[in-house]
Amino acid sequence: MKYIDPHIHMVSRTIDDYQRMAQAGCVALTEPAFWAGFDRRSSEGFYDYFRQLTVVEPGRAAGYGIQHYCWLCINPKEAEDLSLAREVISLIPLFLERPNVLGIGEIGLNKNSKNELTILEEQIALASEYNELILVHTPHLEDKLKGTKLIMDAIKRNGNIDPGRVLIDHVEEHTVEIVLDQGFWAGMTLYPDTKCTPQRAVDILEMYGNERLWMNSAGDWGPSDPLSVPKACNEMARRGHTQAEIEKVSFKNPKTFLSQCSKFKVDG
Repeated sequence: MKYIDPHIHMVSRTIDDYQRMAQAGCVALTEPAFWAGFDRRSSEGFYDYFRQLTVVEPGRAAGYGIQHYCWLCINPKEAEDLSLAREVISLIPLFLERPNVLGIGEIGLNKNSKNELTILEEQIALASEYNELILVHTPHLEDKLKGTKLIMDAIKRNGNIDPGRVLIDHVEEHTVEIVLDQGFWAGMTLYPDTKCTPQRAVDILEMYGNERLWMNSAGDWGPSDPLSVPKACNEMARRGHTQAEIEKVSFKNPKTFLSQCSKFKVDG
């Protein structure tokens, strides 16, 4: 089975993970810009990070037959320093024409603070100006529902963003319905023991269907598993889902959304 992992942070993974993903059927992945586990102190650090996402990682992935795409932004955890955040935002247009850049992400909220919301709105405006897809990070803790609503309201306030060109990630049982009802795409981020496990993801699929919904592994520097998507697919098969149903959320849905960017070209 071939699959797309639409949200995985390969800068924090070893080359062995690329090999294992390829063996499991991964044909393409997209890597959103994210928090490195510490706060970066200058825009130069982000400039180098954007070079890593647009030059280094595509080369590492190609060695295993995997197409690598990325998203660029300053993440919400580093948005409290407005001056730094705006310096980083000013760098992003320099990279948007690179062949593996799909859009702006993962933007969003972490603690739902005023400064986070300000930078979120400015990056939504950037996506609108350049007609880019958007990938959204929603808070992981108890403020997820509030944060998700604030993010959707901010996107609607812009007035120029088609919700069908926005993926709102890290949905869980209490947020998936409102995201889908407002016309956005929804991503379930799978973790081994916390947040949305593969078993919980399949529960959500069985409750809400498989339209505009997909699965991704995150695969970041914390406790995570870059093979979460194929493991969730195995769980779907165990419960009696058809191959077509499995392929819908692991390949066809990501491809449909991501193909709205002309740079994204995956056969099949």
